[in-house]
Amino acid sequence: MDRAALADFLRRHRETLRPEDVGLPNGLRRRAPGLRREEVALLAAMSTDYYTRLEQRRGPQPSEQMLSSLARALRLTDDERDYLYRVAGHNTPDRFSGGGHVSPALQRVLDRLEDTPALVLSNLGETLVQNRMAVALLGDRSGYTGLARSEYYRWFTDPENARTQYPPEDRARQSRAQVASLRDAYGALGPRSRAGELVRALLAESPEFAELWERHEVARRFEDHKTLLHPELGPIELDCQALFTEDQSQCLLVLTAAPRTEAAEKLALLGVLGTQSFAAATPRE
Repeated sequence: MDRAALADFLRRHRETLRPEDVGLPNGLRRRAPGLRREEVALLAAMSTDYYTRLEQRRGPQPSEQMLSSLARALRLTDDERDYLYRVAGHNTPDRFSGGGHVSPALQRVLDRLEDTPALVLSNLGETLVQNRMAVALLGDRSGYTGLARSEYYRWFTDPENARTQYPPEDRARQSRAQVASLRDAYGALGPRSRAGELVRALLAESPEFAELWERHEVARRFEDHKTLLHPELGPIELDCQALFTEDQSQCLLVLTAAPRTEAAEKLALLGVLGTQSFAAATPRE
């Protein structure tokens, strides 16, 4: 681990960013250029003291998870992310295996989407980052680990929980879409990739997946219209639009409702209340 190189790299990239670059309010007058250390720490979900010690060349070796969070917070490119890992004494992640680094271009768009649900997904169905509205609509998907990070895996191995947001009549179509999307990733990444690992696990654990896999359907959905079931607001009809990175490894999924519809009113209510309990927040008649 090269503490000096790591500290200088972090400081330089922190100083080149502005609050509006990362979706933060500009706030009061600033005496120094760039983001404050506490702002980077907030974006990376770590303590300000921990981040400060890294910049002062006296911190411990960051874990790969910490480095992934820092790379996302500082909006690093793939090359910059790889350099960050190397100076911190780690091997660089595989760029094409559905890793956790969010494309800076997609992150910039996500930062500007405040009034509608949006999230960045890997080509393995992993939620890499969600905005506040997406958490309110879909729940916080950041806590999954291992193969369960993939929506494809959860859909077929934990259907009682993974499918509750879809009406029963739409679940068969969603199953076919999940398998077709995973086959697209499998074809791009190969059998020895994490896509291959997912496929082998699902073939062993889910007869439903195995049957659908034999159909050899391949699809990458760019748009869709679906109904999602919210536990307190009920069904919400939404249009889904996907913006892909150039290498097709990640997509930004944006969920919108047609203007002046019941669904638009429900999204507006979600925007006000977020993840609060609707029962507690709504006054009784």
